[in-house]
Amino acid sequence: MSILIPDPIGDLAWQAAWQSPVFRRKLIIGVVSALALLGTFPYFFYTIEQHSGPVLNDWLLAKLPPTDVSLLIFGIIWAAALLLLIRARRNPAMFMIFVYSYVIISLSRMLSINLFPLNPPIGLLPMVDPITNAFYGEVYITKDLFYSGHTSTLFLIFLCLRQQRDRLFAFIGSLLVGSLLLVQHVHYTIDVLGAFVFTYPLYRLGKWLALSGWNAVKES
Repeated sequence: MSILIPDPIGDLAWQAAWQSPVFRRKLIIGVVSALALLGTFPYFFYTIEQHSGPVLNDWLLAKLPPTDVSLLIFGIIWAAALLLLIRARRNPAMFMIFVYSYVIISLSRMLSINLFPLNPPIGLLPMVDPITNAFYGEVYITKDLFYSGHTSTLFLIFLCLRQQRDRLFAFIGSLLVGSLLLVQHVHYTIDVLGAFVFTYPLYRLGKWLALSGWNAVKES
C-alpha cells in the first residue's frame, strides 16, 4: 500500500505565491480562461470540419507509408504532461507560464486554422485518444491542421521545464511526436514545422503575461 508523502517545499512555494494578490488574480484568470477555451473546442472543431481547402502536395508524406502509431504518440504526450504537473508542484511560476502560453497558442491555432483551411493529407489514419477526444467531441477531427497542436504542446512543455533532463526528454519527445504525426499522415510537414516556429514567440508572450507585476515568487 502506497503512502502519499506531502511535499513541504512545493507547498511552501504555492503558499508564498498565494500571498500575492497579483498571483491570485492571474491564476484565476488563467485557469478560467483555459477551462473556457477547452469548453469551446467541440464547437470549434465541428465548425472547421465543414470548411474545405486544398490537399497539399507533400513530398515527405509521399515517401512515408501510413502507419498507426497512436499509442506511442499519446504515450509520449501524456508522460510529458505528467512530468510538467509533477514539476509544477514545486514551481507556481512554471504552472502559470504554461497555462497562459497554452491559452495564447490555442487561440493562435484557432485563428490560423480558420485563415488557412486545408483538407487532410492523403492516407490519414484516425488517431484516437480517450482523453483528448473528450474535448474534441465524438466526431474524429481531420482538419485541425496548420499548425500541429500535439507538437506545439510538447514543445511548450519543453520550454516551460527547467531541469536539464526534463527538457531533454520533452525536446526529444516533441521531435519524435512531430515525426510520428507525419508517419500517421495526420499532419502535413508544414504543420509540424509551423508548430516549432510559432510556439516559441507565443511562449515568450505567455511568460510575460503570467509573470508581469508578480514579484513575490521568482521562476526557478
